[in-house]
Amino acid sequence: MTASSDQDHAAAARRLATIEAGGTKFNVGIGNGSGAILSQAEFETRAPDETFAQVRAWLDCEIDRSGPIAAIGIASFGPIDVDRTSVGWAHLGLTPKLAWRGADMAGWLRGYGVPIALDTDVNGAALGEWRWGAARGTARACYLTVGTGIGGGAVLDGKMLSGRSHPEMGHMYVRRQPGDPFAGACPIHGDCLEGLASGPAIRARWGTSLSGLPAGHPGQALIAEYLAQACINIAVTLAPEKLILGGGVLGTTGLLERVRERFEALANGYLAGFAAKDIVRPEFFPLSGLVGGLAIAEMALAQSGR
Repeated sequence: MTASSDQDHAAAARRLATIEAGGTKFNVGIGNGSGAILSQAEFETRAPDETFAQVRAWLDCEIDRSGPIAAIGIASFGPIDVDRTSVGWAHLGLTPKLAWRGADMAGWLRGYGVPIALDTDVNGAALGEWRWGAARGTARACYLTVGTGIGGGAVLDGKMLSGRSHPEMGHMYVRRQPGDPFAGACPIHGDCLEGLASGPAIRARWGTSLSGLPAGHPGQALIAEYLAQACINIAVTLAPEKLILGGGVLGTTGLLERVRERFEALANGYLAGFAAKDIVRPEFFPLSGLVGGLAIAEMALAQSGR
């Protein structure tokens, strides 16, 4: 058996806990270092104490049933302090979910006595897709999720893009289209990308989801335009090899194809090494963040030296 196969076998045997902490729901799972989710559960996001009580109860049952875990990886909604050297590490910032402001996302889990690491849910999704999914084999990949909010994550040369802070790609500004009267739905910035093209923004505009609009409705092209502009911004700034578009809004029939078409027109042949075909769907959606939590848990082990 080769050293590589020994490592693969050890990774597959090691049990890791993963948590995708969302503003609407928490996904929690047990998996391994090969990216496989072995068991999982989903809980509604309520008050912090109540939510983590459910998470802990589920983890306790899984540990009793199938054995101990080696580490915990958390892919969390934000904004969150991801700077390991900060006194506020793992604490949420000015999230719209008021009860969660200041919450210590690692605090409820320290009792397990295993290494813990965390990053944003979209950075986690990017990492999971880079390790085992739609961007495997690349050096640089980005993930943009378009749903209840818009967020972006990036893996650059094998490392998630974060430091003192984390990417907030959903709050980039795009060029408002002529004749678009919508003021924007972002409570902070108004007409940033999230304010113009997220699920709530779409519903505020037209009273329904993007997929609920009739075929040929101009809203389809408008949202594709804003998302294509965002893709251009990401491509020219971070030079990814793959740009993954996920989230519920991307489930709209034909939207990815529209985004690719507008991206090609906006790029106008300028970009070297990246084309519309490199804008792809996630392999693990809707569990990209949960899979990414396994990779984050592996980071926790590496940081601890175990």
